[in-house]
Amino acid sequence: AQSIVRKHRARYGTLRNFHQKHVIQINDTHPTLVIPELMRILLDEEGYDWDEAWYIVTHTAAYTNHTVLSEALERWPQQLVQSLLPRIWEIIVEISNRYQSYLTASFHGDMSRVERCAIIWGGDVRMANLCIAGCFAVNGVSALHSDILKKDVFRDAYSLMPEKFTNVTNGIDHRRWLAESNPKLDALIRDCTGGDGYLLRPDDLAGLERYKNDAGVLSRLEQIKAENKRDFAGYIARESGILLNTDAMFDVQVKRLHEYKRQLLNVMHIVYLYQRLKSDPYFDFTPRVYLFGAKAAPGYAVAKQIIHLINSVAAAVNADPVCKDRLQVVFLENYRVSLAERLMPASELSEQISTAGKEASGTGNMKFMMNGALTIGTLDGANVEMHEVLGDENIFLFGLKAHEVSELKHTGYRPYEYYNHSHDLKAVMDQISHGFSDGVSYNDLTSRLLFGAGFPPDEYLILADFDSYRDAQARASRAYLDRETWNRMSLLNIARSGLFAADRSTRDYAKGIWHVPTRRV
Repeated sequence: AQSIVRKHRARYGTLRNFHQKHVIQINDTHPTLVIPELMRILLDEEGYDWDEAWYIVTHTAAYTNHTVLSEALERWPQQLVQSLLPRIWEIIVEISNRYQSYLTASFHGDMSRVERCAIIWGGDVRMANLCIAGCFAVNGVSALHSDILKKDVFRDAYSLMPEKFTNVTNGIDHRRWLAESNPKLDALIRDCTGGDGYLLRPDDLAGLERYKNDAGVLSRLEQIKAENKRDFAGYIARESGILLNTDAMFDVQVKRLHEYKRQLLNVMHIVYLYQRLKSDPYFDFTPRVYLFGAKAAPGYAVAKQIIHLINSVAAAVNADPVCKDRLQVVFLENYRVSLAERLMPASELSEQISTAGKEASGTGNMKFMMNGALTIGTLDGANVEMHEVLGDENIFLFGLKAHEVSELKHTGYRPYEYYNHSHDLKAVMDQISHGFSDGVSYNDLTSRLLFGAGFPPDEYLILADFDSYRDAQARASRAYLDRETWNRMSLLNIARSGLFAADRSTRDYAKGIWHVPTRRV
């Protein structure tokens, strides 16, 4: 903030036009203190009065919310702020007092609503509420997410200031995640669309669609995927000594390990398949290589336990002769951008299976789509917008919708009933509770699902969605066997992915929030 002010003053000689020349986009609540810091500079160093300083600040800062999870809606102990940043604390107190007076008057003394919107309350400084008070725009990062912010997370603030709230769906850099990461696919796109124009005009990817029934193009697309799979398998063999079965479908779930992303649901389905293969070696099953990549937060014990479980299942499955060339499970170490750049072009089925209403957007889903992987997923985050452009026929949807999740929780969700009424689910849960060949029991995980153990039981509705997920996986397996259909679906995913390029996202910010001119190439 000091640097921006210093450069602005050097150029213009005044800060009165500061808000006309700058927008500071607050990326989640982590940089929220830029609001009181700008106030400090304007009040203490520049000599502005409160109202003039507040006008400049509140016409400069905008807030992007990236998640509905509580850890990203930071609350800091006021004693910590007070001791470390005494002047900032004084300014936050003044902002809070003025804002709370406005809230009390606007809500006609309804203190429950005031409490939900207050900046300082119960000994905490609530950074999200400070963002809403101090920013001229508040946006989510997918249509569903932004709707949830309005109707749920920030519903009281939205009722007072609806004009502040908007949406900008996330985007990805297609030059990095397609052209650079997947040069063979890049060459095909250039051949089909008449050059490299799509690099600056990602909407040009739509030109691929005219080849959806072209056997030669579909065959070449399949060949590119096969070569990318072999390239990735070679890399993994060199790095870890693991030999991947490149004749099997590469089914991939890579993302931060969090219960709402439901890696556990994926593992439970793998255990189901393993049990089916053990009981019936002739079980008709499309061979799969399940690839996981994830990191857990240092203090997130359950996430670490799920990683341990994935590796236990992998050890059992990969050592069992009945699974040879049919079922393989690999946890990729140290998941990172450089690994993702190799993995995305090789992936065939993209797992986007979060509990509906919990994933703000996702960008991995976009990277997979752009590289021709098909999505198995819930109607959550940007999956909703992906479904809108793909239709039912080019994506494998399953599970409860966001409003159904809310209704089920409201009426009373009893996961034990699902456990009791499904032989397959019960067998999977019992196996996980007992453990696998390494002798590690995961009874804590299954107890958490069934009984809660200090938390709501099965908070992310894994048991409720299990049957629907299994059915979607079966549909994906059948589709994979029809190579022409699968390749056509893959081509259409690539052709319709231009919407999710960061170029479009940046234009949306420029037009709807920053109000700066943009130039289409």
